[in-house]
Amino acid sequence: MSIRIAARAVLIHDARLLLVNAWPGPASTLWCAPGGATEMHESLADGLVREVYEETGLNISVGMPCLINEFHASQRDFHQVEVFFRCSLVSGALDADWRDPEGIVTRRRWFSAQELPGIQMKPDTLRKIAFSDGIGYDPLEEIVE
Repeated sequence: MSIRIAARAVLIHDARLLLVNAWPGPASTLWCAPGGATEMHESLADGLVREVYEETGLNISVGMPCLINEFHASQRDFHQVEVFFRCSLVSGALDADWRDPEGIVTRRRWFSAQELPGIQMKPDTLRKIAFSDGIGYDPLEEIVE
């Protein structure tokens, strides 16, 4: 088993955080920051720009890391480490007709800080980090589906 490395965007625009559904299909109520696994010989920043565009149609610039999260599924061969980066919107707007080529992200939405306590999201530390200047680490936890 190898550990999967992913990059995620902490993208605040107009005082709202961009989140996407975390599982394919409309049934999931779990939200997460956009992003995903990097490809071989691709930097975390380049992979993040690519993933955010694929999932949302937005072009971003990647800033400094602000959070590291780890999760795994102990019953199967899956362990992921995610590095979250503070990002800025360069261009684009959310378009209801946009389609993720992988078919995983079907919903994308901007959330205010006041809305975050009322939604299911992972990692938990993202609620504190997103609208602050802080950095954080979420230790290894079992995957939530």
